[in-house]
Amino acid sequence: SSGINAEYGGEGVEISEEVMAKITNLEKQGYGNLPICMAKTHLSLSCDVSKKGVPTGFTVPVKDVVLSAGAGFIYPLAGTISTMPGLPTRPAYYGIDVDTETGQITGLF
Repeated sequence: SSGINAEYGGEGVEISEEVMAKITNLEKQGYGNLPICMAKTHLSLSCDVSKKGVPTGFTVPVKDVVLSAGAGFIYPLAGTISTMPGLPTRPAYYGIDVDTETGQITGLF
């Protein structure tokens, strides 16, 4: 929680037993030294969008912890946050074509 205090002005972090067990499991699997990339709302330094400006004294609720092994980091999900969906296995550009005679583009929508 020292990063929450020093970087964000918060009082601490709230982690459930379930999330703590997940963190312990990641450490046992050898991922304990990966960098952390916090996923939280961009609308406030806290996880509460109603706290504008530079709030202090808040607690950051960690709802989940996700391993991004390929990218080489772990990201805690703080508060209510949606993450971007993954990409399909077949990129959409395979279905796009340009008719060289007419210049008509097909497959965009």
